[in-house]
Amino acid sequence: MTQTSFDDGDEDDVPEWADRVMADVAREVRRRRKEKGWSAQELADRCEAIGFPIPRNVIANMESGRRAVLPLVEVMVLAKALHTHPIHLIYPVGYIAEVQKLPLTYPVNTEKAMRWFADLDQTFTAGPANQSMLHDHLAHGEALAEAVAAIKGEAHQREVADLAADDGERAQALRAQADFAERAARAKYDLRRVRRAIYAEGGYLPDLPTTLTDVDPDEGYERKTV
Repeated sequence: MTQTSFDDGDEDDVPEWADRVMADVAREVRRRRKEKGWSAQELADRCEAIGFPIPRNVIANMESGRRAVLPLVEVMVLAKALHTHPIHLIYPVGYIAEVQKLPLTYPVNTEKAMRWFADLDQTFTAGPANQSMLHDHLAHGEALAEAVAAIKGEAHQREVADLAADDGERAQALRAQADFAERAARAKYDLRRVRRAIYAEGGYLPDLPTTLTDVDPDEGYERKTV
């Protein structure tokens, strides 16, 4: 099934949206399967190895358009089996020019639809003070990784300074240690800020390693844990 433009805005001219979405996914599954040189059975075997069997005939019927439904869980498993992410099966940027985001709507650029689906265009973001939960958790992951790396780097340079053979080597290690300490302080500040935002929005707070227990206040984050 190819994406086409509408002649006008009448409802009668709107293709079946669900069929179109399923056809796009099926075509991309088939394209990726063929690209890897796998048969439908080989793809089925990989789905079974993941822990969610999708029989060969089901895959064949999906790819040929004979199947009427395509559960989300199967899209997730097929994506894993094909070494990609579900969003790339739903919105195959670069392989389909346009997709239909919702029923009774005109086709739009596939990349634009994908960014809407993943909230990459920040459609529902009101500004820095009201960032969406998704963006807060992404920022949290980045700050956490930076803090952990900086703390490890600081500890390593401290050891290098302690074992330095001369004053020059020791001074260089101490400078590097100070740089890592500054990076760690900035990352901790970012963590505190984003964790306050997540808590204020009613979300759960991701766990912190023991090396970062000083990020949270002693009291105040007891409301919700997961």
